[in-house]
Amino acid sequence: MNAPLPAEALAGLPPALDEIRAHEAEMVAIRHRIHQNPELAYEENATADLVAESLARWGYEVHRGLGVTGVVGTLKAGTSTKRIGLRADMDALPIKEASGKAWASQVLGKMHACGHDGHTAMLLSAARHLAATQRFDGILHVVFQPAEEGQGGAKKMLEDGFLDLFPCEAMFGMHNMPGRPLGKFAAVPGYALASSDSAYIKVRGTGGHGAMPHHATDSVVAASAIVMALQTVVSRNVPPLQMGIVTVGAFLAGDAPNVIPGEAELRLTVRAFKPEVRDLLEKRITEIAQQQAAVFGCTAEVRYDRRYPMLYNHPQETEFCRRVLEDWLGTEGILETEPVTGSEDFSFFLEKVPGCYVFIGNGEGSEGGCMVHNPGYDFNDAALSTGASYWVKLAETYLKKAA
Repeated sequence: MNAPLPAEALAGLPPALDEIRAHEAEMVAIRHRIHQNPELAYEENATADLVAESLARWGYEVHRGLGVTGVVGTLKAGTSTKRIGLRADMDALPIKEASGKAWASQVLGKMHACGHDGHTAMLLSAARHLAATQRFDGILHVVFQPAEEGQGGAKKMLEDGFLDLFPCEAMFGMHNMPGRPLGKFAAVPGYALASSDSAYIKVRGTGGHGAMPHHATDSVVAASAIVMALQTVVSRNVPPLQMGIVTVGAFLAGDAPNVIPGEAELRLTVRAFKPEVRDLLEKRITEIAQQQAAVFGCTAEVRYDRRYPMLYNHPQETEFCRRVLEDWLGTEGILETEPVTGSEDFSFFLEKVPGCYVFIGNGEGSEGGCMVHNPGYDFNDAALSTGASYWVKLAETYLKKAA
């Protein structure tokens, strides 16, 4: 074990276990290695190799292949059959990095713009410590999941039999949050993250000459009316004290100024915090698209894809997480925050197993950098040991040895 860092080196850093701090430099190096070699959904082969080799070296039973590139490490200590799952995501995003960091992506057009490199390194750090100390009684599953970024890696792992092979009484996840104080945590009870759905509306009319619009049925005009009418879905259909988001992110039609296109396409992202609101949004989007198109003599075909469900933090497990944090950090280590309108496929796990998904602050201002999914984003290395220590505290408390 490496020697603890001197007190002056710890000044200004968030809390962490001394034993975790002792191998922080190694975990930072692992994080930078993953960051320099980003891999997109279901392509996380090198990352999975690194994870699997590390876990095997530390004494975990390693299983590979769930969700194509997923890795699960299992460690048993004591005699209890109580089981817990801790999950980190591994995939990167198709973004060209502009962080300027020495460890920036070496793969053009791909980068870790959401901090999954940090999430992986934090869980690896905790896994190493838990294997070395084994101060718990039960069965620990550390889950390294592929394809969180829009490709449903959690769902794929479940379809491949994750819970049959690795049953868990509870599962826990964590995500960094830029703009929040470094190393402080938030555990939002109930619906903590929104659902994420996509809608594709294809408007069909009759093309024609731009100088003779009376001979055409203008798909652009019909689609434009649909865009404007969709702005009323939330303001006039969703109850004012509930949340819904309908955003038209793409409007595709034509390619010449003097041609009225026969088709136009709208692409939407749709978010909600409650199942009934999610159902309402799908219904109204479909009705508005079809009926507005008909007003202009066009037709509308709507394809509505339900992607990620709302992420629901179960009350008992959320209170457990808050208690672990409060016992360790005091109330000042816990942030009170609102639900987040982003989405996460850890929600698929929480539909099957009780659990909680927490946020860890990545820092404020220049310390925390820009928001995730930005070309300039980078995970804050100063959060690594704090996040890893949380995992250790959580696992040891949940799988506590009998006195």
